[in-house]
Amino acid sequence: MAEKEEERESFDGKKVKILGENYEEGKPESPYSWQDKLKDRKEMLKYLETGERYWFGKEPYGSEKRRTPA
Repeated sequence: MAEKEEERESFDGKKVKILGENYEEGKPESPYSWQDKLKDRKEMLKYLETGERYWFGKEPYGSEKRRTPA
């Protein structure tokens, strides 16, 4: 992974090593199926409930907190 490191200048003028691009090029061969990742019905329901809570829940998430409700 050393070949993917880059050297740049930080805000205070010091030279800093950072990681460069670390993804694999190309397109996926088949669509990603989230259902294959989950083992049983209980895990699928938990996954869906978590997603619905994110979109439709009353409690805010991290940087998405609002002072006044929409």
